[in-house]
Amino acid sequence: MTRKTLSVAFIAVLALLSTGYATNVDESLVPEYTLPDAMVLASGEPVATAEQWRTQRRNELLSLFRAHMYGQAPGSTAFVQTNRETVLDALDGRAIRQQVTLRLSDIPDSPELDLLIYLPKQAAKSPVPVFLGLNFQGNHTIHTDPGIRLCRSWLPENRQATEASRGAAASRWPVEMILEQGFGLVTLYYGDIDPDFHDAFKNGVHALYPTLQQRSDNFSTIGAWAWGLSRVMDTLETDTQINAKRVAVLGHSRLGKTSLWAGATDERFSLVISNDSGSGGAALFRRCFGERIEDLNTRFPHWFCKAFKQYDYKEDTLPFDQHMLIALMAPRPVYVASATLDTWADPKGEFLAARATNPVYRLFGFEGLPATQWPEPDHPIHGRIGYHLRTGKHDLTAYDWTQYMAFAKQQWSLSAGLD
Repeated sequence: MTRKTLSVAFIAVLALLSTGYATNVDESLVPEYTLPDAMVLASGEPVATAEQWRTQRRNELLSLFRAHMYGQAPGSTAFVQTNRETVLDALDGRAIRQQVTLRLSDIPDSPELDLLIYLPKQAAKSPVPVFLGLNFQGNHTIHTDPGIRLCRSWLPENRQATEASRGAAASRWPVEMILEQGFGLVTLYYGDIDPDFHDAFKNGVHALYPTLQQRSDNFSTIGAWAWGLSRVMDTLETDTQINAKRVAVLGHSRLGKTSLWAGATDERFSLVISNDSGSGGAALFRRCFGERIEDLNTRFPHWFCKAFKQYDYKEDTLPFDQHMLIALMAPRPVYVASATLDTWADPKGEFLAARATNPVYRLFGFEGLPATQWPEPDHPIHGRIGYHLRTGKHDLTAYDWTQYMAFAKQQWSLSAGLD
């Protein structure tokens, strides 16, 4: 399933990535809009207490997002651990490296997830907090460590992993810096869960659940990636070297959209991070700035469920907007990050969505995002919701990681050494 050659359709989608589309990036052309109210139940009754949010409004919003955008997903599944390798002196003795393979059903040809786990040496004595994130090019690309197994799945551009690609994405995964701060890192290739091309939902984990595709709120690819992150969380809860109460789910770009949906649907993630997630992630749809719903559905028809197509160029008719997605994390901490040159992802729209969640966080005694104005570049804001606008392009950088680790320490009330 996930091991087969990617189709010509995937190559065509990749080609579109570099072309771009004419769209509005002029703030003066943003239409007037009114955001739907997260604090009003479907019945029209105001949400007045945290209990009302937990037991009523939160479930209403999850149902709306599933029905109109991210689609339904199967429940948890009993995975089979087919391989585990532990090295106690990785990275010149600075880390513990685990490589774990999970098969997502007992069917021999089922998709297998290859997890790469780096932990600081103190994990041997007491469990450590970790960041969990999907990667775009295979585990072997996040570091030059020769002990990392080459990715077994087919990669973008219809190719297989080679030794030459080791460390190709290392700038996005500063492993040593993460370990030095006392955190662990868990990552896996997103294509292990579901390949990133439209094949009528017949590949990856979708092949295990064909009946979920016969409906308008079908099991989407972003839904599958988020569901896969929850299956990884299942196994992290069994690892005595990992503090499963302190797992931050993180994603960049389309995987930032994924981390938000994973955090919304799985409250075991105690901190949720969106890096440059843009439209379909943290940015407000109703601003019609940068990437729009029609762009998403045309270029990536597999990312969201079939019902989402009815909102092409009709953002104002959505029964929700993305501030409501961020609010689904309450009262857990959330971090939203943008970049100055990433206009396609609407940085201001990401900030405004994060700020619009404040009424929900106040129900739980938190301010949310303590800002009234969009901040200057490289001036992070850390409340219960964190935000920064980084100078630069659409990317995940060491600067971003520095903010995320500082935020995690603050929110988890940890000392500098994570004692």
